[in-house]
Amino acid sequence: MGGLTRVVIASLAALLATAQVQASIAQLSNATVVEAFIDGYAKSLMKSEQSPAGTVAIAYQGETIFARGYGYQDLEKRTPVEADKTLFRPGSVSKLFTWVAVMQQVEQGKLDLDADVNSYLDNFQIEDTWPGQPVTLRHIMTHSAGFEDGGMGYLIIDDPGRIMPLADAMARYQPYRVNPPGVQTAYSNYATALAGLIVANVSGLEFNNYIQTHIFDVLGMENASFEEPLPAQLDANMAGTYMVEGADFVVKPYEIISNFGPAGALAATSTDMVKFGLAMLNGGEYNGRRILQATTAQEMLTRQFSHDERMPGMGLGFYQTEVNGVTVLGHGGDTGSFHSELVIDKTNDLVFFVSFGAIGGAKVRSGFKPALYNQFFPVAEELPVAPADFMERASKYAGTYQFWRSGFSNFEKASKLMGGIQVAPSPDNSLIVNMGGLGVKKYVEVGKNLFKGAEPLKPGPPVIAFQENDAGDITGFVIEGAPFMSTFKVPWYQIPGFNITMLGLSVLMFLGVWLRYFYQRAAFKASAPADKSACRAALLASGANLLALIVGFLVLTAVFSKLGTEIPLAFKLWLVLPIPAFIAGLYLLFHTILVWRGGLLGGIFARIRFSLVALAAGFMCWFYWYWNILGFQYMT
Repeated sequence: MGGLTRVVIASLAALLATAQVQASIAQLSNATVVEAFIDGYAKSLMKSEQSPAGTVAIAYQGETIFARGYGYQDLEKRTPVEADKTLFRPGSVSKLFTWVAVMQQVEQGKLDLDADVNSYLDNFQIEDTWPGQPVTLRHIMTHSAGFEDGGMGYLIIDDPGRIMPLADAMARYQPYRVNPPGVQTAYSNYATALAGLIVANVSGLEFNNYIQTHIFDVLGMENASFEEPLPAQLDANMAGTYMVEGADFVVKPYEIISNFGPAGALAATSTDMVKFGLAMLNGGEYNGRRILQATTAQEMLTRQFSHDERMPGMGLGFYQTEVNGVTVLGHGGDTGSFHSELVIDKTNDLVFFVSFGAIGGAKVRSGFKPALYNQFFPVAEELPVAPADFMERASKYAGTYQFWRSGFSNFEKASKLMGGIQVAPSPDNSLIVNMGGLGVKKYVEVGKNLFKGAEPLKPGPPVIAFQENDAGDITGFVIEGAPFMSTFKVPWYQIPGFNITMLGLSVLMFLGVWLRYFYQRAAFKASAPADKSACRAALLASGANLLALIVGFLVLTAVFSKLGTEIPLAFKLWLVLPIPAFIAGLYLLFHTILVWRGGLLGGIFARIRFSLVALAAGFMCWFYWYWNILGFQYMT
């Protein structure tokens, strides 16, 4: 085939692909096509995933082209969802309003993004964990302030009587700083709520009133509020808070986030959320009314922080994701009962907001954006080819990784025992990444420390960028779609598999001690006093640890679903048990010294067996201490 022929064929292929894309984009102006696609997507997936209510609103080229509700805002009364009347909980999409409020105060000269936030706080201060490296609003807005994450028992509550002033909540629930600012990203509800408090402090208005006056009223968002409980006129149109229990939907109390309100307390209709999105897309202005100067809006939508320049990153509060080769901005949000996303696409002059109810709504929400872009902005993507020499360096990426967004200083640290991201080399020159609930996916190297998914139809991030220290060691990675949440490589003693294995072996050791006692009680009674004392120590440590572990399993199973809103009494009582287990373990370790020093228990094999039990008890002492199970390490 001649060179000219190849050029002609390539040009025709490119023109055909361009024409197909343009034809797909043109369909956005066809209301019938848009309606058919979204109806087909939402109705079928909501049914299969048991999502009782949903809403979708889309604006294209400055005009709302689609707004519809699905399902029922009240299942018992069969009240249908209406896009411009029914309120949903956007969850963390609420943060975008806090960020706009911050930037409004920056425009007025009352806030400096690079000043120490302590200069804006009145009744408490952020601890100076990293001297000379204060937390700033820029750190907060890029989720790089370095705070640990938390919320067990206090982030989302269901009792209005527990609502406290925002300043009191921020002082009471201040998290530990685990990284210096500007180094790692770790999504932080606390930091966002802190920013809301700062807006209130410098503006002189209570936060909810500020947002109402300076954003909602300006944009004509008549069906939006941060107030909790909702005002009566809005509450009448609030989508029900439903959870699936068995085959039924069960009504749950309205989720109260007021103590961290600026991070997620909003309730709004999808059409009002699109008004806000259009204002940001249009340089801070909507229908002739302005919430930000154009340069400020542009700054917020421009990347300000990224762990890897080849990856989407953080704007000021808004974060970038890439879909079908298009970089979009916005924010996702989840409460216990609602799953939402606001997307701003400057390239295609597009804004949309979606929200779906109940646990199943998470899958409906997460699938909407890729489905929309595959339908209206399709791309033909070539699969990456793995380098033939990758196995020479593959081993350095292998290991277990966990997100910096987690607890470190209290009981919530133990949540890391429930999982982690497993990375392992594959013989075909690729990496296999197991993200637990997100599934298992194959990645191939496309650049230094940069990997692209080789199975695009499988769930999971399309691109992963690993982090490397000055010594050339891999320390973590960041995934496309979540630039606000980097990971770290887990040391061997923190790997869930190691801990679970050791727990299992320890339980077998402790059970063996008691079984041996029951079968050899006569020998125990006839043993020498010193031997009997050592055996009693083993029985005591084994029994105390078995009791702590068994009761802990039963209690956590029973109250796990409640830990998000309260610390149940049963949980508090269980935390008493690791204390005597810890003391009994130390007591057994002391007796192990006596056993070896005195040549007790009648022989070396018996002393080795005794020592293995002591090692199991010693592991449990470390386990309770390391995972913050020793004592009452939780916030109230």
